[in-house]
Amino acid sequence: MLEKEHGVLEAETQASQNTRDTLYLCNFRVSVDGEWLCLKELADLPPPAEDGAAESVPGPRPDLEQLIHYPDYPFGRRERDPVIIERSNLVNILKLVIKEVIDSSLKFGRQLDSDHIPLQHFFIVLEHALKHGLRPKKGLLGPKKELWDLLQLVEKRHSEAVDITASVRDLPTVKTNLGRARAWLRLALMQKKMADYFRILVEQRDDILSEYYEPRALLRSEEATLIVGLLVSLNVVDCNLCVKEEDLDSQQGVIDFSLYLRHKKDMARENEGQFVDESSNQMTAVLDQKNYIEELNRHLTATVTNLETKVESLTTTNALMREDLAIHKALLAKALEDNKRLSLQVSPISNSNQNDSSLPVQLENSPVPAKENHSDLKNQLQNVTQKKENAEQELKLQISMKAEMEMAMKLLERDVHEKQDTIIGLRDQLEEIKDINLDMYTKLQECEVELFQKGDAVSKLEAKTEEISRMLQRLNK
Repeated sequence: MLEKEHGVLEAETQASQNTRDTLYLCNFRVSVDGEWLCLKELADLPPPAEDGAAESVPGPRPDLEQLIHYPDYPFGRRERDPVIIERSNLVNILKLVIKEVIDSSLKFGRQLDSDHIPLQHFFIVLEHALKHGLRPKKGLLGPKKELWDLLQLVEKRHSEAVDITASVRDLPTVKTNLGRARAWLRLALMQKKMADYFRILVEQRDDILSEYYEPRALLRSEEATLIVGLLVSLNVVDCNLCVKEEDLDSQQGVIDFSLYLRHKKDMARENEGQFVDESSNQMTAVLDQKNYIEELNRHLTATVTNLETKVESLTTTNALMREDLAIHKALLAKALEDNKRLSLQVSPISNSNQNDSSLPVQLENSPVPAKENHSDLKNQLQNVTQKKENAEQELKLQISMKAEMEMAMKLLERDVHEKQDTIIGLRDQLEEIKDINLDMYTKLQECEVELFQKGDAVSKLEAKTEEISRMLQRLNK
């Protein structure tokens, strides 16, 4: 009996020693006290009730507000400020929750909605981080510092925040300022601008945040820059949150920390299983890539063949068009020469007309009578006028011929393009016919081989039939 009691005492001592060895980094419990995340030392919690009732959470102790001691810390006695521990806990939990959100989004490959558990945990932890160190109400009549008032200042410094702020103000289902702040955070995440908005607040912490937060608050510390960096990683996540259907005014849920706190053995097993899954997934991905590359290679080979055919046809068409262009250039040069020649012929005729118009004046001023030369001059004038009319008609004819030639060139070019398209279509049809002929020839060869095989089989069967008939005749004899 004594040995049994001694064994029980040793087991209890070993269990308590294992508990201290395991919980030297978790010597505090995270609990919710109103709107704050509080840290309670495990040694200060009351023992569990014997009747199985739930344990009660003690109230805040003033002696814990100064320093917290780690008597069993493996590297010696440590003393840390509880505010620093609160900030560190919030940042670490936020880091784990954001990692879980990103991993789940990549794993499922879809948009995250309001029912996604890691996303709900993210908004709860982010809300606690924003409320850390928020200044209380000053006096009975003083204004209360609300998180919604702080978020409304972002639209004055970033133009893209105006839309979501106006949308939150117009929400009919949200009645409280805390609910509006929660809706604003959800819209900022869907907009993928949450990191930019928080960076604006952190960069102006001395101007803006000093009015709303205590000097040792999380957003006024150096950890705020780390939070901004963590929020940048959420830009790869697509969210589809229906803000109107959520009850944002009520108290948010409780975080299940068992999703993020794991034992080393469980982590090792999970890492092994994850390694096997990753290896199989990588092998599947490699095989899929191999099949895709082979299919792509076949398509590229067919495309290269088609492009080579098109290049050959275009080269032939280009040579024909160059020949046609050279012919048309020669015709155009000839037409220009004819036009120049006609213009040279018209110029002396116009000069002679001017001289003829000055003849009557000369005759009137001349003292010698000119009746004898009048008929000759009249005849000359008629001849010159006739030549002029003939030259003008010929010029008009040449101009009309030139216009007709230009029109003919345009029609010829259009005809060339149409014929080129027709040639391309005919070549494509020719290629298809060649492919069909090749297939038919292949099938013909296969049929000939099959026919030859069947002929051999028939001849063998005939020989066997003759042998059988001979055997039957012998048997009948």
